[in-house]
Amino acid sequence: MDLNYTDVNAAQIDQWVEGGWEWGIPIDHETYLKAVRGDWKVFLTPTVPVPKEWFPDNMAGCKLLGLASGGGQQMPIFSAAGADCTVMDYSPKQLESEEMMSRREGYSIRIIRGDMTKPFPFEKDSFDVIFHPVSNCYVKDVQHVWDECFRVLKPGGLLLAGLDNGVNFWFADEETGTITETMPVDPLTNPKQREAMLKDGSGFQFSHTVEEQIGGQLKAGFTLKDIYGDTNGRGFLHEHHIDTFWATLARKPQY
Repeated sequence: MDLNYTDVNAAQIDQWVEGGWEWGIPIDHETYLKAVRGDWKVFLTPTVPVPKEWFPDNMAGCKLLGLASGGGQQMPIFSAAGADCTVMDYSPKQLESEEMMSRREGYSIRIIRGDMTKPFPFEKDSFDVIFHPVSNCYVKDVQHVWDECFRVLKPGGLLLAGLDNGVNFWFADEETGTITETMPVDPLTNPKQREAMLKDGSGFQFSHTVEEQIGGQLKAGFTLKDIYGDTNGRGFLHEHHIDTFWATLARKPQY
């Protein structure tokens, strides 16, 4: 198809941000000050904070890439903790929040508008940590993302990733408990799915298998160190304690 789906997704996310999307609301000043004092938490998935032990013992000077991590929620906290932060996102509105936060709180951050379906605009071995909240459900080729993460991480570097496990795609919006969709979900090849996503304003979203999500990290060369599950935080599936997301910690081996 001629339509550039990542441009559609960026425009859709901009609309969500303008409408008060929960993942597009920057943290307040007091939350930033608490992070400066060492009291902070961040999220890769909706409700479970990332374990502190997943991060380096000392964040001061840590070169950290927030991948698809705009919105002024995580990068200000990492900056407050002393990290040297770069954020790459494709939504202009999410990046506007990052710029606003850096001005308000007085820290430096590199802000890059970048499409993660393309080669990342960074040299090999550039970062100590990549923080990648749930977002590759908006990307068809996840292997490319993992390969690029591996390339730009330093040996021994950490990849922290939030993953949509696909369960949300099974059900209608009403979450009645009736499975309504077949896998895979790919609006680029399935006209019915494409039409439905354009109609309901959900952007172009893709289901990914465990082989793509976790196996893809292993194929890229990472070593998996830890994993946990999480729910939507509300709704039918949450009420039935059904995990719809995973978060993974992976390391690039030392050479």
